[in-house]
Amino acid sequence: MTAESPGGGYGRALDLITRVRGVRGAMLVSADDGIVVAEQLMEGIKGPALAALAASLTTRLRRAMEAAGVGVSLFWHLQAEQGALLVVPAVSGILVVAVAEPDVNVGLVRLELLRGAEAVA
Repeated sequence: MTAESPGGGYGRALDLITRVRGVRGAMLVSADDGIVVAEQLMEGIKGPALAALAASLTTRLRRAMEAAGVGVSLFWHLQAEQGALLVVPAVSGILVVAVAEPDVNVGLVRLELLRGAEAVA
């Protein structure tokens, strides 16, 4: 795993997420521009591409939810054939992102993502 961690709290938040069985990596991403703030990813995971995807989908999802009048998104889970992307937005404008195997324990990852969002708030 590579680690880029400008702050100790960031590294700790990512450590807790990546320790969950089935998680292949975690990132902190700027929701505004999709730039990676910190990451811990297994080899072969394209962090910048996933960060851009997470930021773009978050923006679109936020707009759609506002239009629908259902409030703000607290957690989202995108399931694909070869894995999953799980995201929790922090109040600071940072997205806490996990890349996981298809059979990961989503509830446990969600819990650690929420803790990570509190740490970067």
